[in-house]
Amino acid sequence: MNKYDAILIVSFGGPEGRDEVIPFLENVLRGKNVPRERLLEVAEHYYHFDGVSPINQQCRALISALADELAEHGPQLPIYWGNRNWQPLLADALRKMKQDGVKRALALVTSVFSSYSGCRQYLEDIERARAEVGEGAPQVDKLRTFFNHPGFIDTMQDRVQTALDQIPKERHNATQIVFTAHSIPLAMASGCDYEKQLTEACRLVMEAFPAQSWRLVYQSRSGPPSQPWLEPDVCDYLRELHAGGKITDVVLVPIGFISDHMEVLFDLDTEARQFCHEIGLNMVRAATAGTHPKFIGMLRELVMERTSGAERRYLGTLGPSHDECPADCCPSGRPASRPNTS
Repeated sequence: MNKYDAILIVSFGGPEGRDEVIPFLENVLRGKNVPRERLLEVAEHYYHFDGVSPINQQCRALISALADELAEHGPQLPIYWGNRNWQPLLADALRKMKQDGVKRALALVTSVFSSYSGCRQYLEDIERARAEVGEGAPQVDKLRTFFNHPGFIDTMQDRVQTALDQIPKERHNATQIVFTAHSIPLAMASGCDYEKQLTEACRLVMEAFPAQSWRLVYQSRSGPPSQPWLEPDVCDYLRELHAGGKITDVVLVPIGFISDHMEVLFDLDTEARQFCHEIGLNMVRAATAGTHPKFIGMLRELVMERTSGAERRYLGTLGPSHDECPADCCPSGRPASRPNTS
C-alpha cells in the first residue's frame, strides 16, 4: 500500500543570528500591510535572545527523534526539511528531493490546529515551492491534523503533570491551568475549526485533572487594534485571576505550539512571567510537546495511516481529521481582491 518514498517536515522557520532577524521578518510580512515600526518592535523580541529563534533547533531535534523512531519501527523513509520563511527553505528542500528521485512525500506540518495560518497557508506554500522547482517536483500530501490523537493528548497530560508537580499539593486547589494558543483574527476563526479543536484538546487533556479549573486564552496578537482577534489575551486573563483573589498559582500550557517558538519564549517566558512576578502570582510554564516519546510515536502512527492503512486513532467526539483538505477549508478571512476595472 505504501505509495510514499519520503517524509517532508514543513515549518515556519526562524533566524539563527542577529543579522538574519530583519530579512527573516521581511519574509514573514511580505505582502502584508504591517507598519515598519511593528516589524522593528518584533525584531527586538529576537534581539532579546541574540537573534536566535529556538524553532530551527527544535526541528532538528524532532527530525532526529523521528528518524530514530522510523529506523527502529519503520517505515524506512528518508526525512527532508523545508521552512516557510527561512533556511532551509521549502523550495530548496523540494529541489533536493527531486534530485534524490523522490516522487511522492508525506508532509508533517509543525502546527496542530486547523486555521488558514496553520494549515491552508502551508498547502499554498508547498504548491508555490513545487511550481518554483518545476517539472519533476515531488507530489506532497499533508498528514492530517492531530489535535485529538491519543499520542498528543497523552503528551500534553504528561507536560501538565510535570508542571503541576512543581507546585506544592496543598496549593493545587488555588492553582489555575491556563492553556494558550496563538490568537487569530475573528474573520479567520469564523471560517475554520480552530477554536473548536483547541477547546476539545484542552478538555481532553483536563480529563486527567478533574479537580483543577482551567481556561483557554490567547497570545501573540499582532493585528491593528481596530481588527477583532480571539480573546482574552493571556496577560489580561492573568490580571483578572489576580483581581479575583482566589488563585495563588498558574500553570501556563502553550497547547497551540508543538515546540518553543519565539512567541513562547518571549510572550510567555518573558512578558507573562514578568507580569506574574509584578502582581505576585506564581507561574509555572508547562513544556511543549517537543520530542516527547509519545508525541514522536504518534507522528509515526500518522505516517502508518497513510502508508499501510493503520487505525486512525482519536479521542472525544469530533472524530479524526480528514486527510485531504476541501477546496474551501480554512479560508484566510481576508476580503477577496476585486479586479481592477479602471
